[in-house]
Amino acid sequence: MRWGIAATVAAAAVGTGAAVLLIGRKASERMVRPTGDARDWTGPVVVRGLGAGQVAFTRTAVSERPGRWAVEWGEDGHAVVEEVLRRDDQGVTRRLVRADRGTLTPGTEVRFTPRVHLGDPASALGLPFAETAVEGELGAMPAWRLDGKRGTWVVLVHGPDADRGQVLPVLPELRRLGLPALAVTYRGDAGAPPSPDGLGHFGETEWRDVEAAVRTALEGGAGRVVLYGWSLGATMALHTAARSDLASSISSLVLDSPVLDWPATARRGAARSGFRGASAELGALAAQGRTGVDLADFARLAEGTDLRVPTLVLHGPDDPVAPFAAARRLADRRPDVVNLQAFPGGDHAALWNTAPDRYAETLRRWLTPFC
Repeated sequence: MRWGIAATVAAAAVGTGAAVLLIGRKASERMVRPTGDARDWTGPVVVRGLGAGQVAFTRTAVSERPGRWAVEWGEDGHAVVEEVLRRDDQGVTRRLVRADRGTLTPGTEVRFTPRVHLGDPASALGLPFAETAVEGELGAMPAWRLDGKRGTWVVLVHGPDADRGQVLPVLPELRRLGLPALAVTYRGDAGAPPSPDGLGHFGETEWRDVEAAVRTALEGGAGRVVLYGWSLGATMALHTAARSDLASSISSLVLDSPVLDWPATARRGAARSGFRGASAELGALAAQGRTGVDLADFARLAEGTDLRVPTLVLHGPDDPVAPFAAARRLADRRPDVVNLQAFPGGDHAALWNTAPDRYAETLRRWLTPFC
């Protein structure tokens, strides 16, 4: 059902207006109030057996996914698995890298998630860092600051269904390149001020918090800034580069699974929350109405009209949240500044998990000229 048709459906349902409003509101709720918790990312998968350095799962598309993944169970169970060692009709056996918390036993239901690292840069990776804050228009927002010898800083912006832990996998590579990093939060995050209406606005207002982070980096000694975002964090980076008074200080963008087609992403978000068909359309319309998303502004972002700096786009062709086709169109429209790299099988904003080595090398090649 197309976006315009959904409006017709809603209008035709005026006779049951209260019910329509309720359906739309329920379908939009997770979109406008992100949980910041990826524990329900996939699943469940069942553990079939364990051996020395390996674990067998029931065979599903999730348990067969290539790369490095966390498996989580219960309230805090957490382990990490890597490559598939063998598979048959009954199950999939993967290498067990480590078990951080809890005990895996046959019959345990687990979820595969991208959260391979837990904690902060020091506890997860052994990297020194400082807890700091970015002063935004709504107040102080927690941030991690990692020092480096280069004059270009990287400002890292996580997505809405994650937290700063999403940036952990790329920090060792930034460290090797000598690039200082600032991993930030924004309105609505834990420890940061809420938005005035308590809702997420899909980057429409949050980008100003990213602008504040750029200002913090410049005041801290940065000569230039690279903005690196995931999901809607990537969209916030695009907003900032297009709209900020500090845009001239931004030398490059790295966009992992950017949301460029808002209507399609909103419909998919409603569907992932269990709504289908007209209900998903109503949820997307309700989300737009509740947050005041400017579709024309999103269209300009997707077209690259205001894009002026070299931009690396990392995206999965099978992304179930942010359509890959929108990233492809952006690359086709602006081949002068956009380099699109496709990572099959990574779901949404989990491309590093599918191909850690390729992801790191791609990032290293892109960032080296900015060091």
